[in-house]
Amino acid sequence: MKVAILGAGGTIAPAIVRDLADSEEAESLLLLDIDLDRAEAVAGAQGGGKAEAREADARAGLAAQLEGIEVLINSAAYRINLDAMRACLDAGCHYIDLGGLYHVAGEQLELSPEFEDAGLLALLGMGSSPGKTNVMAVRAMRELGVAIDDSLHTDYVHVAAGGRDLDPPEGLSFPYALRTLLDEVTMAPIAIVDHEPVELRPLQPGPVTDFGKPIGEAETIYTLHSEMRTFGDSFGCHNGSFRLSLPPRVLEALRELVGASEERIEEVARSASSPSPETVSVHMIEAGAGGRAVRVRSVTPPREAWGLGGGIVSTASPAAAAVRLLARGRIEARGALPPERCVDPDDLFAELESRGVRFDVGETAPTKGADDFVAELAAG
Repeated sequence: MKVAILGAGGTIAPAIVRDLADSEEAESLLLLDIDLDRAEAVAGAQGGGKAEAREADARAGLAAQLEGIEVLINSAAYRINLDAMRACLDAGCHYIDLGGLYHVAGEQLELSPEFEDAGLLALLGMGSSPGKTNVMAVRAMRELGVAIDDSLHTDYVHVAAGGRDLDPPEGLSFPYALRTLLDEVTMAPIAIVDHEPVELRPLQPGPVTDFGKPIGEAETIYTLHSEMRTFGDSFGCHNGSFRLSLPPRVLEALRELVGASEERIEEVARSASSPSPETVSVHMIEAGAGGRAVRVRSVTPPREAWGLGGGIVSTASPAAAAVRLLARGRIEARGALPPERCVDPDDLFAELESRGVRFDVGETAPTKGADDFVAELAAG
């Protein structure tokens, strides 16, 4: 396939480019970024001779840049997701992004009829979380003997994500785009409570969570995430939540930036150090139905062969895997869809395991009941 990557000079894109450069299914890579120098640097370092860089702005003439492209991976800021989707409709190519938080994802889903009529797929949120976590939830449903259907009544589906740098730089560093992180901690989180979306307080603490090695037990906060936008319809969740665990130093820096000026935020973003290549990422799904409970856990270690950390690879590799699966005809659905509606867990897990990701699946003790969950949210 002929693949374009938008935001190619950003944090996650270099791993997407390297992953696709190592993929037979990717015939050529067009790296698009508003900063041409950054895109050219990624093409040279990670493109494997397949990549060409061009300057591009998602809000001006992107459709023309996509002429002849079969699929666009949008790894730029989620704020331009709708612009990029409309450019794909105009250009007649498939679309994949890394997530739209919650509210933007809802707007993106409304474009589903247009993509379906065009015979195109818009795969919404195909990073680590959302993305891998959505498909992990499907695997959990299978373990529970439940099929995806709007009439389902799953007791709960809770998502937890954590990352750590095992060799952190001296200066402050952020695991992904600072502005996205700030949105996650300043916008009101959404949880599913008794089948309904409920707003929580920004930075509301969640329970201490055991992520297993190498993170162990860690504090969490509830944040705004698009899994809660789609899990209600996909799984019939009675209750659901998304919790994030950040290194204490990063969380404190984010707290200090809440309400800061744009100039201050830009200054911090510019001065921040890049994460080391020794980052690790852990994601967990805990789901319950009919008195049984299942936990699905993924661990993404550093990808030494690429010189890239697991925090970046964890987000990049699901998007690259989706390109390969689409090229092979393993993703047949059309429309604007979340991953749980069109990506098979067996297919995705096999692709990610080839990139060093480890999965653990097994039964676990049921978590707190519905009344306890509501009480916990209220107490927080």
